[in-house]
Amino acid sequence: MAKAEVEGTDVLVCPVIGFPHVNSTTDMKVIEAEAAARSGGREVDMVINVGKALGGDWGYVREEISQVHQAVTKQGAVLKVIFENDFLREEHIARLCQICSDIGVAFVKTSTGYGFVKRPDGLYTYQGATVPHLMREHTKPGVQIKAAGGVRTLDDLLHVMSLGVTRIGATATVAILEEAGRRGITEQPMTFTFKPIQGDVSGGY
Repeated sequence: MAKAEVEGTDVLVCPVIGFPHVNSTTDMKVIEAEAAARSGGREVDMVINVGKALGGDWGYVREEISQVHQAVTKQGAVLKVIFENDFLREEHIARLCQICSDIGVAFVKTSTGYGFVKRPDGLYTYQGATVPHLMREHTKPGVQIKAAGGVRTLDDLLHVMSLGVTRIGATATVAILEEAGRRGITEQPMTFTFKPIQGDVSGGY
């Protein structure tokens, strides 16, 4: 249905697999991925098995990503690999970036938007697009970065772009575009300032 609705436009269909609960078996993720790409998904998102990453079973993680990557690329699609950064430490994120670079996936992605963890104030919530600078540092130039979850304003968007992010996942798209219009931002190159997601120092892009 989604494919039919966007027929004749430049909008691509992007199915997601192992989403958002991450712990489907590798065989099941491969079956889902093949079906998604064969049905017309030109980009496929997968969520890694976070438990295996946290447990240091990097062989499992690498093999799972590799098999899903092969499944989608043989159908002419590309793979975006979601880490769920809220659950991970920096050393996990760096290792995942290296694995994805070795395999040659199209994108690494920060989060699903559903990675709720308990915060110091007792609330369960997520940060989402955390440490994209770390992901850029440890990922080969040919692998793009997608920030998802927590990018709610134009300033958030400009901030993650300045850190090397090339794709955004956001539910506040209309508000972000309207604010860009109010600031006079167009498709032409320009210089402007923004308020970083964290901290008080303005940045430039």
